[in-house]
Amino acid sequence: MIFQRATRREFTQAAAGVFVALFAILVTTQLIRLLGEAAQGSIIPEAVAALLGFSAINYIPTLLSLSSFVAILLTLSRCYRDSEMVVWFSSGLSLRAWIRPVLVFMFPLVIAIGALALFVSPWALSKSAEYRGALNTRKDAGQATPGAFQESSSGDRVIFVEAVADDESYVKNVFVSSVQNRRVGVTMAATGHQEFSANGDRFVVLENGRRYEIEPGDREFRILEYGKYAVRIETKESRGVEVSPGNMPTLDLMRSGQPGHLAELLWRLGAPISAVVLALLAIPLSFVNPRAGRSANMLLALFAYLLYNNLLTISQAWVASGRISFAVGVVGVHLLMLGLLPLLFFRRIAVLSVLRFLR
Repeated sequence: MIFQRATRREFTQAAAGVFVALFAILVTTQLIRLLGEAAQGSIIPEAVAALLGFSAINYIPTLLSLSSFVAILLTLSRCYRDSEMVVWFSSGLSLRAWIRPVLVFMFPLVIAIGALALFVSPWALSKSAEYRGALNTRKDAGQATPGAFQESSSGDRVIFVEAVADDESYVKNVFVSSVQNRRVGVTMAATGHQEFSANGDRFVVLENGRRYEIEPGDREFRILEYGKYAVRIETKESRGVEVSPGNMPTLDLMRSGQPGHLAELLWRLGAPISAVVLALLAIPLSFVNPRAGRSANMLLALFAYLLYNNLLTISQAWVASGRISFAVGVVGVHLLMLGLLPLLFFRRIAVLSVLRFLR
């Protein structure tokens, strides 16, 4: 029908507008957070753009789901306010007839949300963790700032360099404080430079210096004089990227039986399912009663959205703690919200019937 095609086109335009607005808000908030980390020295300024991109990709499934829900609400509410629903019902069609155009509109979005939640978002989180690890490694391995104390990312070593040569080939008057095997060591050297081993490890080689070692609580300490003393710069790459359920591939989560991994899998599977359920809930929730005001249905829809998301979060927490099984967690909340659909449709159809009778 021409009317349905026009409505789906309006769905698309409204969803695009809502998504752009929500995406702009998300990018702004994430940018402020990352700039704060850069100001504190946690990340370098050059990394803000890359980390912002990874973070934005991770939130796109949620934004698409919310945008489609709001778009259907706005479009159908406008139809009620402009009396277009009167034409719809006068044509012999009921409120249930909106299910088909809504599902047709949601089909490509659900595919995109599922692909993003199951594959793209974990990849973005993994790349973000890997990128942060590379930044910390470069921070450890880079030249120390002359005249400033520089702490390693692991927190077990502090380096101070008085001066750096113009060609950055060596440094002068180096001070290194480290903790190894429960012993505190202080190393001083007149000069130093960097070297690479055959396997790619990077070392700071100190020359013509002295090292003091002491164990806390012990009165004795050792003094070592050396011609050369190499300190290997420990990198996070040697330990690999820290793996968490959020950045694990979906196939690995499916093969794992750990409750925490199953809880993350539940959240990813629930993203496309909840998008469909919310879209169907938007049909009866979009009803506008002129006597009740234009925003009453929006408040009810907002409450339904928050309730749905909180129930999903609770279900995920219960699966992670082992209180409920994975199967119950996957279908329980969605079936509960789907159970509300017949009640909402019946209530709205009854109200519309009364209004038509009064007219």
